[in-house]
Amino acid sequence: MKQFYLLPNIITAFGLSCGLFVIFKTNMTEPGVGTYELLYSSALLLLLAAFADLLDGAVARIIRAESEFGSMFDSLADAISFGVAPSVLFLKSLSLEPATSLSFFAVVGAMLYTICGVLRLVRFNVKAHELKTDKEASAAYKKNFTGLPIPASAAGAISVNLFLHSTFAKEWFNLSYAVRAITLTCIMVLLGYLMVSKWKFLSLKSLHFRVPSFHLILFTVLIAIFIFFGIFYFLPVVLVVCSVGYILIGCVLTLIRLIAGKKAKTLVDFEIDDDKD
Repeated sequence: MKQFYLLPNIITAFGLSCGLFVIFKTNMTEPGVGTYELLYSSALLLLLAAFADLLDGAVARIIRAESEFGSMFDSLADAISFGVAPSVLFLKSLSLEPATSLSFFAVVGAMLYTICGVLRLVRFNVKAHELKTDKEASAAYKKNFTGLPIPASAAGAISVNLFLHSTFAKEWFNLSYAVRAITLTCIMVLLGYLMVSKWKFLSLKSLHFRVPSFHLILFTVLIAIFIFFGIFYFLPVVLVVCSVGYILIGCVLTLIRLIAGKKAKTLVDFEIDDDKD
């Protein structure tokens, strides 16, 4: 391996370490003890892992250090940090008694989420490899995500779990233990389906702003201030609004495209692919 290939792989290893630490820390925590604190710290660590996931690819492209090893390493790291860690947190936060119908339902939901996440990564890698020589087709494929990206899915799973265990949820609506477990399990199954579906979700690469650069920088700084303020003081609310909002926007745009039909030119980028993997 060339020396300049180390930088993006080090960033990937950092993200993987965050995911592994969440899994190990969760397994060492006694069921029912400090659940909210565990979810809070785990959410912060997985946010770092998501930032590392964005950064390693960007750095690799900038210094032209993209490689098959880096691509495989990144996918395996994502499978652990965003595929396994949310499921482990989900099961630990419920503290279910074994050999009950509710625990079986929750385990099935966690397994479906993780399996669908791995399948989502495999499909993306296979498609990217097929389009590697066709730059135009590759750019069109990466314009929007086919299937919910696994980092966004992990953010959705953890944010809803954290929110339902927070004081905000208890003040607004206090769900019973069984209802909360069933709700979280259904959300895990739904997120799993969205990952392996052909529904389209927004990519940052598809966003183009026709505004002066100074105004764009000012707007970005203001948004960053609000986000950081929210993370410090209202993390459960900000995280659930951002993650669920992103998922809902993709679902709504895809549904509009389905209603409009293939003959319409509205939201053509969100046309569901008919080809089979």
